[in-house]
Amino acid sequence: MFTVSVDPKLIEHCKVMVSKHDFGKRFVANGTKEQQLTGIIGQSVVMDFFGKGYVDGSSGFDEGVDLVFADKTIDVKTMGRTTAVKSGYTNNFLKLQDYFDTDIYIFCSYHKIKQVLTVCGWISKEDFVAKRRFYPKGSVRTRFDKTTFTTFADLYEIDNKDLNNVNSITDLKNQLK
Repeated sequence: MFTVSVDPKLIEHCKVMVSKHDFGKRFVANGTKEQQLTGIIGQSVVMDFFGKGYVDGSSGFDEGVDLVFADKTIDVKTMGRTTAVKSGYTNNFLKLQDYFDTDIYIFCSYHKIKQVLTVCGWISKEDFVAKRRFYPKGSVRTRFDKTTFTTFADLYEIDNKDLNNVNSITDLKNQLK
């Protein structure tokens, strides 16, 4: 895992994008504006790593492909947090996004108070399918800190320890080549 500071200009850009566009184009579980903002911030930071600029919602729904690198389609999944990420943390993935034509998932956590993004790691879709755990809508899940939540949609989970670890932007790029 590695953590980067998020440029306030990027955050402002993402706020404008979320105010102008609805990034929740699913049948259900579209996410609140705050959840959409978290996702757009994570996606924009990762896109910037690869020289792809920031999210621009004017082209409409991206079909689950946030960027392409080394001929691989990549979907960036970002969870919002108010604590530093730990290796034992879990990443959530809505089942309804499973049909997208994506080769790679990059899982991130955005610390909303400190405004930093942690790249937790990445995984191929094939390995994700083999390692993930499924929880149907209404399941009660226990977090790392022992608090609980009830799933609002069918959900997959994968732990940070099951992702390919990366230590820097350069490491991430080299692993994805």
